[in-house]
Amino acid sequence: MDIESCSSHFHDNELGGSAHGETREGLSEFGEEVIRKMEELGIVVDLAHASPEMIDDILAITIKPVIVSHTGVKGTFNNNRNLSDEQIVNIARHGGVIGIGYWDTATGGQDVESIVNAIHYVADLVGVEHVGLGSDFDGTTNVPFDTAGVILLTEALIEKGFSEEEIGKIMGGNFIALLKETLPQ
Repeated sequence: MDIESCSSHFHDNELGGSAHGETREGLSEFGEEVIRKMEELGIVVDLAHASPEMIDDILAITIKPVIVSHTGVKGTFNNNRNLSDEQIVNIARHGGVIGIGYWDTATGGQDVESIVNAIHYVADLVGVEHVGLGSDFDGTTNVPFDTAGVILLTEALIEKGFSEEEIGKIMGGNFIALLKETLPQ
């Protein structure tokens, strides 16, 4: 199996369903084997682009923290790829981190306020330790600013009442802490 067939980026595959796939099925038996092997090897599981059923199936079997590198949340914008409150809570229970994307179908808007509202939603629901930035600066999404504009997020987070320590966690500290905890030495 090649590495591309292990990704559920835009297509269903041998592991299970993609949020964008035709079946949007859950994790296959083979997928369960792969997830268990990934954890055994110290590979962090990223749930981005997985179907909702696949996310639930993975969370039912994982024992280590997972990430969702770039996504949105249904609590601020109801999109089939965005996480439900139950999924957010379950990811947090596993010690995971959710990266909030910057594009409109993740946040419901093409502005800094929409991004910060989604970050705030996750922080209120499960704590600031479980949320981070998930820009998706891959050149295919339309976002309200480029990397130089991240200062706009910092300013908006300050205005929203986040402390300097909390902003540090959101801006990368949470992902760094998770990687230090989970990756092999």
